[in-house]
Amino acid sequence: MNSLMRYERIMELLIASNQITVGELSERLGVTGKTIREDLAKLEERGLLQRVHGGAMLAHADQLGILSMRSPVKHGSEKAEIAAAALRLIEPNDIIALDGGTTTQEMARQLPNEPITVVTNDVMIISELAHKDAIRLVVPGGYRVRNMLAGAEAVAYIRKLNIRKAFISATGIHADDGFTIYTGELLELKRAWIETARTSYVVADHYKFGQGALITFAEFKEIEAIVTDSGISKETEEQYQKLGVRLIINGAKE
Repeated sequence: MNSLMRYERIMELLIASNQITVGELSERLGVTGKTIREDLAKLEERGLLQRVHGGAMLAHADQLGILSMRSPVKHGSEKAEIAAAALRLIEPNDIIALDGGTTTQEMARQLPNEPITVVTNDVMIISELAHKDAIRLVVPGGYRVRNMLAGAEAVAYIRKLNIRKAFISATGIHADDGFTIYTGELLELKRAWIETARTSYVVADHYKFGQGALITFAEFKEIEAIVTDSGISKETEEQYQKLGVRLIINGAKE
């Protein structure tokens, strides 16, 4: 197992448990404790985890492209603001995709019970929409990865659909790396949303700008706009606009 594969596996195990010991990682990955400690140091340098005595914990438990079912939701007011702005992009009888994440879950919570089609593989979003009987809910299915349903069959099903707008989550948004996530478990699912939808938006709070993760799932040019909150600094706003990124803040296109 090469170092990149180990990094990805370490992040997958941390996402599942939030904290893990060097001994557990050494046993699971079949390498020495020295190798694990070196891996943890590299991942800490990238801001993905925080080393603690005897192991490591997630650095940004609220920024997971995949969520632990017990992860607390942080930055709730920012996510509510983003969700409200994103909902203004949805038209009557639209066909939209909601990627997994707390911001897209907030979108589902705010969605009025009106005739639109929502495609999602997030079990928490499914729960939010199940009682809204005017919304046509489409679930591609797959095997469960924490809050998400994933797998080749789900990806193949998505690629057959006529999705008009996809709302995608990200772990980080970085000027050099683009849109990133911790692990590759949901990479193909995210690619299917983006490549199938007529228009794709990333929904992300301002804390995610400047953050990077292991795997890039999309470049800036593949996304119509980033929907974010008013907490974004003018400096950051201008930095990403210079890179050709469109921002939607409080519903205003920049």
